[in-house]
Amino acid sequence: MFTSEQELEDRLATPSAALTADVAGLDGDLVVLGAGGKMGPSLVRLARRALEAAGRGSARVYAVSRWSDGRAARALADEGVEVVAHDLMSGGDLAGLPDAANVVFMAGAKFGTSSAPYQAWAVNAALPAAVARRYRDSAIAVFSTGNVYPLVDVAGGGSAEEDRPDPVGEYAMSCLGRERVFEHAAAAYGTRVAILRLNYAVDLRYGVLADLAATVAAGEPVDLTTGHVNVVWQGYANEVALRSLRHARAPEAFTLNLTGPETASVRRTAARLAAAMGTEASFAGVESGTALLNDASRCHGLFGYPDVPLDTLIAWQAAWLSRGLPLSGKPTKFAVRDGRF
Repeated sequence: MFTSEQELEDRLATPSAALTADVAGLDGDLVVLGAGGKMGPSLVRLARRALEAAGRGSARVYAVSRWSDGRAARALADEGVEVVAHDLMSGGDLAGLPDAANVVFMAGAKFGTSSAPYQAWAVNAALPAAVARRYRDSAIAVFSTGNVYPLVDVAGGGSAEEDRPDPVGEYAMSCLGRERVFEHAAAAYGTRVAILRLNYAVDLRYGVLADLAATVAAGEPVDLTTGHVNVVWQGYANEVALRSLRHARAPEAFTLNLTGPETASVRRTAARLAAAMGTEASFAGVESGTALLNDASRCHGLFGYPDVPLDTLIAWQAAWLSRGLPLSGKPTKFAVRDGRF
């Protein structure tokens, strides 16, 4: 259990032996684009510590973002990360960004894009074209989303990588556009690419479990219309992103679903969170027979199962709220079914 954000940050940034071994085999430096988002700082810190544990402390880790949160930037700089302030959407040339043999692309736009869909396309599809040109000779791990798949039968095990994408809404369409642009780079330039279809990372300050726990704690009913969901510990998601750089390939990009092994019941999960917080959950709506669900068997076969199982995540999340520790205020909106964010 955690008693502070610092303890959580340290847990997220503790590399496994497998990650340490994999980064030892990487050549060159690492640049993380869009490093100021929800997952970026913990991924950057994890990469820095993994390289040091692997005896590659001289390798540089660059964290690129606008850095509207100066505290996060300073904290990373204190750990030896080279913080680069750059607005990727400024329209300027990306040539000024640092060279690196390895790239993690984390930039994206989701919330609010239903009223301004052009923003989703600009960030999620146009920007990747510029990044792919700038880093055409690098290995690039690209964060995508399970939203590129359609809603599927909750009893079917989830969408697999070989299933045809069928995105719902312009956000999801633009994310498929992101994938297609990087796939083009793999085919046209020989850029080595790994695409990670993630849903949904749990960090305790945000994520599906934080959404459910906050709803229960507020005494509000949990909407069951989207009655099933996938979640995964953010530390595992970050590790997979870094380890996937060794699997990036061309001329066909390496594509991987990234989530936990369970199809979690929203009703049962909310009830367990409530019990752990000493209260009761109330519910509204009726479970649909479909949901956004991914089959991450390929991921687990390559990288092992998440080191923090769902039972532990539920216990951690309940304790986090019970102790009054902070939430990000950025809900996942996992229950949205029409693709409008």
